[in-house]
Formats: sequence, structure tokens, C-alpha cells
Amino acid sequence: MLPPSYVDALRSVGLARGLHRVGITSADPFASTFDDLVERRARGLNADMQFTYRNPARSTEPTRALDGARSLVVAARAYPPPAGAGRGASPARAVGVGPQARVAAYAVGDHYAALRHGLDAIAARLVADGHRARVLADDNALVDRAAAHRAGLGWFGKNANLLVDEVGSWVVLGSVLTDAQLPPATAPVPDGCGACTRCIDGCPTGAIVAPGVVDARRCLAWSLQARGEFPVDQRVALGDRIYGCDECQEVCPPSRRAIRVGPLEPAPAAPPSTGPGLAVVDLLTLADAALLAEVGRWYIADRDPDLVRRNALVVLGNTAELPLHPALEQLLAQYLRHARPVLRGHAAWAAKRLGREDLLPAIGSEPDADVRRELARPVVARQGSHDATPAAGATLR
Repeated sequence: MLPPSYVDALRSVGLARGLHRVGITSADPFASTFDDLVERRARGLNADMQFTYRNPARSTEPTRALDGARSLVVAARAYPPPAGAGRGASPARAVGVGPQARVAAYAVGDHYAALRHGLDAIAARLVADGHRARVLADDNALVDRAAAHRAGLGWFGKNANLLVDEVGSWVVLGSVLTDAQLPPATAPVPDGCGACTRCIDGCPTGAIVAPGVVDARRCLAWSLQARGEFPVDQRVALGDRIYGCDECQEVCPPSRRAIRVGPLEPAPAAPPSTGPGLAVVDLLTLADAALLAEVGRWYIADRDPDLVRRNALVVLGNTAELPLHPALEQLLAQYLRHARPVLRGHAAWAAKRLGREDLLPAIGSEPDADVRRELARPVVARQGSHDATPAAGATLR
């Protein structure tokens, strides 16, 4: 066993390179996490999500990623909360013609690049001292939150996020797996949530079905990434979101307090950042390659840009100012004639949401059965310019 002073030296290396917390745990299997993954997958709570659900044994047995591993050096890197967080969602802001779609804070910039900058430095120190080391961050080889919890970085909130003192859940997590024998954390951080249920009550779609249990089938962040039709019963709740959802973090008291903590310094040579919002018109008019470049590192299933356009049509229906600008009317009419049925169907929903059923084609002229069902489905039209973006704590199903 290496002495605590060596752990202090590793921690100093990470903190000097922008990490917020560094802790140690053993590379023993995460048995209870394995059980959770298997049980929740059996219940369908993962929806189509794979990642650590694909192979729970691999994701919960660190030695599968590094033979002979003994320890995990686990780190948290803070990132800036969204502007206005903790005061409820604000209406979508118009940019030129049309509104701006909101991007979740974790997707604004490549925060994992900054995290890896610190983890790589720790790994380099271990290798220089004769040990083997492998960096794991946003990797399905390890359940990051389980490792961070056991390493004493924070506690599990009822929204299933790890909550870290001073910065709440506004963190990305990663580890250095090593064959060095390091003294682990003596005890996990005690629960800091108590009887608070604000994240459960504040989820726009009721996706937090029990403390610490999220049903991905009802989570906006996953629905935005999933293939096929955007769930009908989640479209109004989506509001102006185009990627991710911060609602359960924005209403969380520890994370609200963290808003007063300034962001850490960025890593050197960080890649360009996606802004906190993107113009809906751009998302609906850019060519495929330009659109994928615009959304950068987002996870897009099959790298299909029409999934982004599908989401943008829902945002348009929720947030475009009324009466509808002629340019947006023309754009919507174009999508009602689009070659792909999934986009025609979502354009039909947006038109009805905007009170523009006059733009819709006759049901009998539509060749696709799914689109015909969309044309026949009743939709409550909006009454004002920005009446569809739910405030924090609202539940719209």
C-alpha cells in the first residue's frame, strides 16, 4: 500500500490542472450497481439506451478494463450552470426570424476534454512512477457515478446525479484505473438530500419514478436522442429544449447554491464550444454536413441530422411567436411536404400547435399511415407567444 502522501501528490496534480475533486477507491467490482443495471434493464427503464446497460458486467468490473487493476483515482470537474438557473425556465428568445432552442449546460463545450486534461496528468504521474494506468471518462467500461460515490466525492441525489459539495451536480466524472495500491476513501459522503423531493416534483415529464431511479422512456434528455417519433405526450413539456434537460438540477437546492461558484479555468487548447442556444431556423435550413458540424459533439443516433430537425420542429411549435412570421410559415409548409414521413408528421404537429391547420394537407392525400394518424390527432393550439415553456416544477404530460 502506497502512503497517503502519494495520494496527496496525485490529488495536487489533478487540482492543479482544473479538477474540482479527486478521490480514491478500490478496483473491486461494483456489485450493487451491476444488480441495479440488470434490474432496471429488465423493467425497460433504459428504453433503447445501451452504454453501461449493454454489458453490465464489463461496466462494473474495473479489472476488465485493466488487468491487475487495484485502484481508481476518481475525479470531478465542474462546469458552469446555465444562465438563469434556479429561477425557472425562461421563454425562448427570438433570434432574427424565429426562436432560439436551448442547449443543456453539460453540452455547452466539451467539458470532458477539460476533465481528461486533469486525468491524463494523474495517469502520466502514475506511469512515470512505474505503474500502469488507463483513463476512463464517458466510457461504457465504467459506471462513473458509482466510482465517484465510493471514492467519497459526493452523494447520490434523488435525480440519480452525484451531488458534490460546493458545485452540486454541475460536474463531469471520470477515473484513472491503475495497478498501484492506493489507500481508498474510508466512508462515502452522507446523504445531503433528506426529505427534499424538488427534483422529483420538478421533472417536466415525471421521469424520476422513485428516488434515484429515472425512467429513460419519460426523460426528455433521452427522448431528444432516441430514434423514431418524439413521444407525443412529451412534446409540450419539451418547451424550447433542443439537447438535454437541466430541470432536475436547476430546482435542486445544492445545485442552486452552486450557481454562485464561478467556473474553473478551461483546459488548454479546448475545442470550440456549442453555445447555450441555437437558432431553430438554422437547424431547419442547414444542409446535412453543416447541421452536424453545428451541433458538434452531440450524440446523434446514426449521425442522422433529421433527428435534430425532428426535435427542432417540436421546439418551433412550442415557441415561435404568434402570429407566425411569413418566413416561418413558408418553412413549415416546406416540411409538410418533406420526403421523410417523420418530418412531415412533426411539421403537422407544429402547425396545429401554432394554430395553423390551414397549412395542413388533406388526410386522404397523405400516403404514410403514421403521418395520417398525426394529421388526425387533436392538438391544443397555443394562445400566446411563449405559453408552452414549462416553469420549474411544472408537469406537462
